[in-house]
Amino acid sequence: MEARGDIRTAVRERYGAIAEGKAGCCGSGGGSGCCGQTATSGLAELGYSPEEAAAIPEGANLGLGCGNPIALAEVKRGETVLDLGSGAGVDAFLAAREVGPEGRVIGVDMTPAMIDRARENAARGGYPNVEFRLGEIEHLPVPDASVDLVVSNCVVNLSPEKDRVFREAFRVLKPGGRMLVSDLVLEQPLSKETRESIEAYVGCIAGASLKEDYVRLVREAGFQDVSILREGRYGDEPVTSVQIRGIRPPSATDGPASGR
Repeated sequence: MEARGDIRTAVRERYGAIAEGKAGCCGSGGGSGCCGQTATSGLAELGYSPEEAAAIPEGANLGLGCGNPIALAEVKRGETVLDLGSGAGVDAFLAAREVGPEGRVIGVDMTPAMIDRARENAARGGYPNVEFRLGEIEHLPVPDASVDLVVSNCVVNLSPEKDRVFREAFRVLKPGGRMLVSDLVLEQPLSKETRESIEAYVGCIAGASLKEDYVRLVREAGFQDVSILREGRYGDEPVTSVQIRGIRPPSATDGPASGR
């Protein structure tokens, strides 16, 4: 497998092409979904209600999720929500409905074409309380202790520095804030061939962690009350779709067990 920089470049290029409509999610033929949706599945299979599906702006759903983090996050009016790897904005727009005009939603994505598409969707749909920022989820362009809720949908598995992602999520959360991520994890190790395939990596498989390692990284970042709220098999590989919640302790002095 390539170095971290090469992996990020490959991911950025593939998802940029998807945002521009020049490629399918995985592979040049675009016949399979990347992180959760195959060509024949839809939002209902990922946990989105008909009402939520109808509320998503046209052009925002690119079939890249593996769950519905907003459904389990208990979003409250007036909150500030941060979406890691926000793509074209599906979950950011749904969160905006929940926080109301007094709340705020920030989406962060490292792919310029995705940011452009999300901003266009926001402008067309009339979402004044949603903002999209270009940046890496390992280096969030967000101040310390400034958000109430962090969500993410099938993105962390694409990062070669998952430990840093979770430490950054912890950093930007207010004391007592919470994180709810939908992602893909492994039930058993992958074959060497799959692990070393860049196609499998950008397809959300080769970069996935073993389930127990993923949960451990969340805990080591400092989160408490870490729990898997929902899980289900994904495709033919030994992969599971999970939705994991963690809480930043109320005390501002409590920090990551492994340091920053």
